[in-house]
Amino acid sequence: MPLARISPDCDLHYISRMPVPTTIRIQREPFDAAAEAARLTRGRTDVGAVVTFTGICRGDEAGEPIAALTLEHYPGMAEAEIERHVAQACARWPLLGVTVIHRHGRIVPGEDIVLVVTTSSHREAAFAAAEFLMDYLKTRAPFWKQVEKASGATWVAAKDSDDAAAERWSGGRPQAAE
Repeated sequence: MPLARISPDCDLHYISRMPVPTTIRIQREPFDAAAEAARLTRGRTDVGAVVTFTGICRGDEAGEPIAALTLEHYPGMAEAEIERHVAQACARWPLLGVTVIHRHGRIVPGEDIVLVVTTSSHREAAFAAAEFLMDYLKTRAPFWKQVEKASGATWVAAKDSDDAAAERWSGGRPQAAE
């Protein structure tokens, strides 16, 4: 599984050996969601659905303003773990391509944090796979998030509601959210 440097501060660009076109990147730099989606569909006539999800840094948490989020990860391990879940998504749904980009470092309100793009012949698979991957990224991906507020910086704990959303994918037939 090849890794290649994409920036001087050791960010990694990970291109997997999946049966479908797959890109997994963890980077400091902003990304262009439209360009990433276009990369998965350029020249293709088999794609009938593209689902994109972009997570954006909110300006407040529980009514208190946020100055920034700082996201940390374990390089190499994070990419491998994300690839493992992308492989699960490809095994569950007839996907034609997947892109997952997650930023790290200091991110201010209004900036993009994460991008998931899934393509398939039909919308149901693309939507379900994107939801599955986001539920995984929220609950089990090896990222740590610190929030900066006027009251100080604190590490963010896992939320029970996020864990419950991820549990719907374990065992049996996967179900989309209602």
